Amino acid sequence: MRIATWNVNSITARLPRLLAWLESSGTDVLCLQEAKVAEEQFPVEQLRELGYESAVHATGRWNGVAVLSRVGLADVVKGLPGDPGYDGSVEPRAVAATCGSVRVWSVYVPNGREVDHPHYAYKLQWLEALKAAVAGDAAGGRPFAVLGDYNIAPADDDVYDRAAFEGATHVTPAERAALASLRESGLSDVVPRPLKYDHPYTYWDYRQLCFPKNRGMRIDLVYGNEPFAKAVKDSYVDREERKGKGASDHAPVVVDLEV
Repeated sequence: MRIATWNVNSITARLPRLLAWLESSGTDVLCLQEAKVAEEQFPVEQLRELGYESAVHATGRWNGVAVLSRVGLADVVKGLPGDPGYDGSVEPRAVAATCGSVRVWSVYVPNGREVDHPHYAYKLQWLEALKAAVAGDAAGGRPFAVLGDYNIAPADDDVYDRAAFEGATHVTPAERAALASLRESGLSDVVPRPLKYDHPYTYWDYRQLCFPKNRGMRIDLVYGNEPFAKAVKDSYVDREERKGKGASDHAPVVVDLEV
């Protein structure tokens, strides 16, 4: 089974590339983030024509997540129990589904904005809610993973220059401690191999020629439980999909499982 995660940064803007990538990549399950459409606008029919069912949690604006599967889609859960919400509303940042023999969550962790911003405190609270929501599956005997855009680089090697992020979100001790706490629930980091250069970055800002200069970050992560991790045969960042006109600023992370 081939499972992937990809922040497409607007499914409307990226739809032709998404459909072409699904056809060429052989992906069975795709966890998608930042759909930026309402559920009724999600391209369910176009994806069904390619053989994919869709579990979507989206309201438009800046969030929205989905699980696409051509190996079955069951037991869908939209949102986190105990989601703290932000500014009086609960945002569509998580959706879970069982796809064949594997259960997955697709997550879009809050950005945090700035360390002294209320969104940063919300980010840490949201990660606590995520840990509570996945604890049962993480400790279970079925292959299980939480895939998505975590908006956190787990270690200094996961950013092109640690000094460039001094005082900024995505690299703070509190954020990394939240990731470590999540892993303690029974998950491990499935680190992909890069297709170019030494580090498997997954995100490059559109500005300042960050992609050509490889000024990236590894913030799109796959956290799998023990049965999932043992089934991994390969994992890589599809850096080619970040190239060219109309690309997302994130690349897909692909995991091949023997299940």
